[in-house]
Amino acid sequence: MNTMQTAVLIGHTIIAILIIILVLLQRGKGADAGAAFGSGASGTVFGASGSSNFFSRATAVMATLFFASSLTLAYMSAQHGADRPDSLLENAPVAETVQQEPSTAESLPDIPELSDAGSTATNADLPALDVPPEGDADERNE
Repeated sequence: MNTMQTAVLIGHTIIAILIIILVLLQRGKGADAGAAFGSGASGTVFGASGSSNFFSRATAVMATLFFASSLTLAYMSAQHGADRPDSLLENAPVAETVQQEPSTAESLPDIPELSDAGSTATNADLPALDVPPEGDADERNE
């Protein structure tokens, strides 16, 4: 970054801080109604209506300077970065792709085949479960 761009960037930051301060110091639209009923606005440094005019003009000037410094920074950045790539990916190394051979049926594990006998199973073929008779379960709960 050259010294001119650094100077513009510092000025741009100071202008941004001044805009924030000026906006925070301004009164809202509702504060004008309070001044009409004697809220003490006439005793300020800028007079009864002078502060609003001063702050609004100063904010407009700072906003114009901020806009101009933004355009200047954008122009300087474009001129300074003309020799740089547009993207970080342009200079990235290209990874080589590894070709995998397709898997064959011989590499799959052996799965036992289902027979037709399994589809005609009856209750006698099922394993026996140890379930107590219904009468005994009722007597235990009482």
